Amino acid sequence: MSDAEPTLSVVVPAYEQADTLAETMTSVLSQHDVDLELIVADHSSADDTYAVAERFAADPRVRLLHTPAGGGAAANWAAVTHEARSEYLKLLPGDDTVLPGSLARQVALLAQNPAAVLVAGRRRIIDDRGRTIAPRRGLQGLDARMRGEDAVRQAVRSGTNPFGEPGAVTMRRDALVAAGGWQGDWSYGIDVATYIAVLRHGHFVRDDGVASTFRVSSGQWSVALADRQAAEMADLFAHTSDAVDRVTPDDVRTGVNRARRMARMRRLVYRAMALAPRKGGRS
Repeated sequence: MSDAEPTLSVVVPAYEQADTLAETMTSVLSQHDVDLELIVADHSSADDTYAVAERFAADPRVRLLHTPAGGGAAANWAAVTHEARSEYLKLLPGDDTVLPGSLARQVALLAQNPAAVLVAGRRRIIDDRGRTIAPRRGLQGLDARMRGEDAVRQAVRSGTNPFGEPGAVTMRRDALVAAGGWQGDWSYGIDVATYIAVLRHGHFVRDDGVASTFRVSSGQWSVALADRQAAEMADLFAHTSDAVDRVTPDDVRTGVNRARRMARMRRLVYRAMALAPRKGGRS
């Protein structure tokens, strides 16, 4: 890595992702037209996660870290983000990927919109064998450019996370720092809670491309998990109404009702997935 600061930091908090991490890192390092650093932090994995990351160590854009066990995902997210030094930041889980051109496109959107602190694109949802479940998901109700509090209000009313998982989002690093970093008090909504906090410091801009893939593993096909996620989203919406003037109690009621309906739909999907035959290994 040269002494000059890169434009974009892509940070990967990895934990027992030896099977997918090479694909994740390749998706970043093969991008063009963006000056980046790639920081991978292995959270004391018991598998070969760190050994996989070491295959890329010769690339001067790559930095590898060990983080101690404990603290869960939030601790590793915070640790790897702390090492970033660029103006823009993207967190990419070690089983997801970014799609060609998405990094340069999102950096350009933030550069062209200096009041914007967060850009989000759509994502392709895949299963744990790499098969597409949904080709183009996200950004429900979000305009091309919005004041931050208006984007937050739309997120609450949607009953979900319209910005998407972290791989679909790029933020200004100084806005994330001003927001207090990743909002680790929220177990299931750490990403959307963080976006809400960041958007109190600036505007939102939309990336109309498909920016990333998000892998839904079989361990996430859980009826109980869907219920816990919906309950935490309801708590997050209520907390947001207290913190953001633009969000009203009626917005919260609308969002909670929609979150509950979506949880019921997910229960049906997860039950169907649990009953579906699964053949072969990862494709």
